[in-house]
Amino acid sequence: MLVNDAPGTVGQPRSTAIEPLLSIRNLAVHIGQTAAVSEISLDIFRGEFLGVVGESGSGKSVTARAVLGLLPAHARVTGSITLDGEELLGASDQRLRRVRGGKIGLVFQDALAALDPVYTVGDQLVEALLAHHELPKKEARARAADLLAEVRIPQPVQHLSRYPHELSGGMRQRVVIASALIADPALILADEPTTALDVTVQRQVLDLIAEISASRGTAVMLITHDLSVVAETCDRVTVFYGGLLVEEAAAVTLFDSPRHPYTSALLRSLPRLGTQGPFEAIPGSPAQIRGELSSCPFAPRCSFVTEDCTTHVPREHSDAHGRHRCLRPLQSGST
Repeated sequence: MLVNDAPGTVGQPRSTAIEPLLSIRNLAVHIGQTAAVSEISLDIFRGEFLGVVGESGSGKSVTARAVLGLLPAHARVTGSITLDGEELLGASDQRLRRVRGGKIGLVFQDALAALDPVYTVGDQLVEALLAHHELPKKEARARAADLLAEVRIPQPVQHLSRYPHELSGGMRQRVVIASALIADPALILADEPTTALDVTVQRQVLDLIAEISASRGTAVMLITHDLSVVAETCDRVTVFYGGLLVEEAAAVTLFDSPRHPYTSALLRSLPRLGTQGPFEAIPGSPAQIRGELSSCPFAPRCSFVTEDCTTHVPREHSDAHGRHRCLRPLQSGST
């Protein structure tokens, strides 16, 4: 197998661009003594729906916050993050503010916290529209109603006068999605957007994001710990563990034949229709890396561990399946 020099090139069924929209290279983030992210490289292409999965503390949200320039001031960040060829690491706060809500639309899990409780939905959308577009206030309000209609909020004109607390959780999340679309972003970054919603509303919100991605040609980076969500929506999947990207493949390929033992363990822990008995939990606890990463972070929990796994970080390899970091990758069809 060959060491992969071009991450993110597997499985982009809806993407026609050769150059990635977002390119992350050798990203490392240290927060205090913790190595939150270690040498991560990935690409997102225009129109692609990318899933980023892993347990809490795996580095998913830290990577997203690095893209947005929202890490703590004391965080040490190295590597490169480019959006449309423009380097974001080291960019000024003013430039990053234009990127956030501009080229990148944000959808976070706590819609109530994302919306100002003392302003109506219409006032908040109009303010954001005027910040990105030069247009009369009356036209901005009409566009705000159009955005609410696009995210399937009934009676959009009437809902412009509602306050966030007057809306259900699912409706608030739709308003947040509408806000993310104001500047017609090239990328929507959705960090656990359905965590606080019930199952039925989760599906509606995910379907909505997928439909917007397809109709607008907008790329989506969906960060989640829920593999069932990824199976329903994503073109390609990256799996994080211990601050390391341990596997990447087209969604169908990854679910049919995972190569990394951690991915396989995640899939075995999912509930399945028609089966009985307890879930197969992953033994041990998620890794927290202190100092520099010096071994496979999954080694203490892996049933295939060898001595080499505990003495150095596995190199990244690519093959027809995709990318992975494992000295003993599972064979096709293994679980």
